Amino acid sequence: MTESKTLPETDRLSIRQETWLIAGVAIALSFTSLAYCLSRGMLLLYGDAVAHLHIARRVFDSLNPGFRQLGSVWLPLPHLLLLPFVQKMMWWQTGLAGAWPSMACYVLGCVGMYRLARIWLHPSVAIIAAMAYALNPGLLYMQTTAMTEPLFLAEMIWSALLIAEHGRALKAGEQRQASRLLVAAGLVLVAAVYTRYDGWIYAAVAWLVVAWSMRRHLRERAGGAFVLFTVLLLAAPALWLAYNARQFGDPLDFLRGPYSAKAIDARTTTPGSPHYPGWHSLRVASLYFLKAAEMGAAPLRWSNLLLWLSLAGTAVAMWKWRGQGIAAALLLWMPLPFYAYSIAYGAVPIFIPLWWPHSWYNVRYGMEMLPVFAFFLAVFVYACAELAGRRWLRSGGWVVLAAAVLILVNSVVLMRARPLVLQEAVANSRTRIPYEQSLANALATLPQDGMILMYTSEHPGALQRAGIPLKRTINEGDYYQWPPALEHPAQSAAIVVTTDGDAVARAVVAHPEGLTLVDVVCSTGQPCARIYVAK
Repeated sequence: MTESKTLPETDRLSIRQETWLIAGVAIALSFTSLAYCLSRGMLLLYGDAVAHLHIARRVFDSLNPGFRQLGSVWLPLPHLLLLPFVQKMMWWQTGLAGAWPSMACYVLGCVGMYRLARIWLHPSVAIIAAMAYALNPGLLYMQTTAMTEPLFLAEMIWSALLIAEHGRALKAGEQRQASRLLVAAGLVLVAAVYTRYDGWIYAAVAWLVVAWSMRRHLRERAGGAFVLFTVLLLAAPALWLAYNARQFGDPLDFLRGPYSAKAIDARTTTPGSPHYPGWHSLRVASLYFLKAAEMGAAPLRWSNLLLWLSLAGTAVAMWKWRGQGIAAALLLWMPLPFYAYSIAYGAVPIFIPLWWPHSWYNVRYGMEMLPVFAFFLAVFVYACAELAGRRWLRSGGWVVLAAAVLILVNSVVLMRARPLVLQEAVANSRTRIPYEQSLANALATLPQDGMILMYTSEHPGALQRAGIPLKRTINEGDYYQWPPALEHPAQSAAIVVTTDGDAVARAVVAHPEGLTLVDVVCSTGQPCARIYVAK
């Protein structure tokens, strides 16, 4: 049931046809999910999705448009991909602007997962990997939002695929093809570097995998491609460091600046309160991450079994294909050590409802294990089918069919119970959305001209829901207008919006002259907003 190292043209044509079939099914699933989520107003449940759209919008819609508006903490590629879509006001307001690139990445991820499994597995078993990935209800929801998970998952899968195919081409002596595949893998890894910081570690380990496969081929034609591959992976993070140094005065502003994870954790942690679970404990951090990943991929009763089956599939793959480029697929395990370290020492907590503090926070990070579960579960099914086929003639096909049915049942059960990432989105939007809608309604009653002085990093959804162009605001991203406006609020804007404790609220306390309070918007679990008009 395995594929040979080299493929004749007829087999390549067959794989292309299979790929188009997988893509067609994925597109249908993607649009079906979009129709369901859009009709129920689910595209903007995540506050981070609103923030991603806000950042992309302000690149062109602000008093100081330009790439500095991308900020320093979140990496730029997701926002650049949103730019063509977020310019349409209705798509910005509804969240559709974030759906289009995420849906494309979902389809690419499904195709890539099938192609990756197809390298080693029979088509019927490779479909198991594609099904386990494509039918995950959490992913089907996330691919309708502006969140970065669908994009990064596609980058992980395709970089692993291209590196695996590069290794096969190298062994077959196809130097030209190997060079092309390696450059393509480098470009995908650069995209990963500019998508999430996980991509930095992923790219570094991917380089090690490629370097090992290239160790006897450096003097050949593919050696030049390896040099270019290396330069690309070194230049990508270096350019981001240079951007931070140039724009914000610190190359590590994303790591230790006022909007970094550590700074946010320090501001939001009550002095004397206990540390979050996993703090300075790699073991506990790994448990929380793995449990979030398991609960997002299987019902709680079977979640541990899914992990053990994936580990068994990994062992099978390492034993059976240890000399056939399986190291590329092992790259999919990289999120586990990355997030274990990030939780323990990087101020990146994960809360799950099952364990203390019995809440939802960053559970979506567990989605990065979905490619591991999908691929290595398929390998385990392959091993079972092969073993059954040896003992009982033609029974291998029944094993694959049974696995497909179980995946369908698993997806239905997860969907009926509501995916974990959707539970997180709903739980964390219960107070935010009513608050932002109330603030949007209040702003809509005011004159629709004149400038608005407002700190927009906290609740940009109010402006988004009200359909107010960002260039009508003076906010913290306007590096020329913001400091003078805080010194003279009434002279700088016709409307001043403060939120308890923010920079504008402090400015109004210091310089209240010329301002009249006209409205107060309060909501449970949210700070009060006060709206002033200049006399």
